[in-house]
Amino acid sequence: MDLELKDKVAVVGGASKGLGRACAEVLAQEGARVAICSRSQPDLDKAAKEIRDTTGREVLAFAGDLDRHETIRDLVAKTVDRFGRLDIMVNNSGGPPLARAHNATEEQWATAVQRSLMFFARMSREALPHLKRQGGGRIINILASTVYQPIPNLALSGVTRLGVVAFAKSLADAVGRDGILVNNVCPGSIMSERMLSNVSARAKELGISLDDAIAQRAAETAVGRVGQPKELAYLVAFLASGKSSYITGTTILVDGGLVRSVL
Repeated sequence: MDLELKDKVAVVGGASKGLGRACAEVLAQEGARVAICSRSQPDLDKAAKEIRDTTGREVLAFAGDLDRHETIRDLVAKTVDRFGRLDIMVNNSGGPPLARAHNATEEQWATAVQRSLMFFARMSREALPHLKRQGGGRIINILASTVYQPIPNLALSGVTRLGVVAFAKSLADAVGRDGILVNNVCPGSIMSERMLSNVSARAKELGISLDDAIAQRAAETAVGRVGQPKELAYLVAFLASGKSSYITGTTILVDGGLVRSVL
C-alpha cells in the first residue's frame, strides 16, 4: 500500500534513539524527508547517518533541549528553511520524572508539566502555520498507556498526558477543516530506554532481577511479549499518511493488550 509519503517533510522529536528513532526511520523508508531532534549531537549524527544509509532519504539532525520553547521554534524554522515545507509533526518527548502521586516534589511536577504537556502545545502551535500553508498535514502525539491505566511510579506521566488527550481533541476540532488531523498514540510495554528505566525501578522495588521484571511485563500483555519500537512506528506512519484521511481526535493504544479499558 502506498502511504503517499514520498517527499513529505516530517519533524520527529526525541529521535536519536528508541520510539522517536523508529518513527523517523519508518517515515524515511516510506519516502519522507525527516528532521530529527534530541539533546545529544553525537547520538543524533549517528542516527541521521544510519537512516540516510538505509533509506537514501534526506535527514536533518538538530540538537537541542525540547523543554525550551526557543529550541522548538528554531527546530521548526530550520526544518522549513532546509526542506521548504512541513507536513508531519511527530511530537515525542523524553517523558516526565518517575514519581508517585502522593510524594512528587514541586520540581518534579514543574518538569512534568513542561515536558509532558506544554511540549505538545508548543510543538503543535509552531507547526500549524506551515501545515496550513501546505493545505493540511498531520500532528501525532506519542503519549503512554498511563492515560488509560495508572502505573504507581508514573503518576506524573498519566496526569500530564491526559491533559494532552484533551488538548489534542480540542485542536483536532479546531483545525480539521484546514485539512490538519491530530491523533495520539499510546505505547505500553515497548522496549526502549524509557521502559527499561521504569522496569529497572520496579525490579529494584520488588527485589527481583531486571530479566524477571521484563518477563513480568511481558506476561501482563495479551500477546505474551514486550513490543519493539517499529511496531509503534508503523502505526505512526499510517496516521501520517494520506490513507488516514478520516481519522482525527483519536487516542490509540499500542501495548499488546496490556490495557483493555477505554476512555
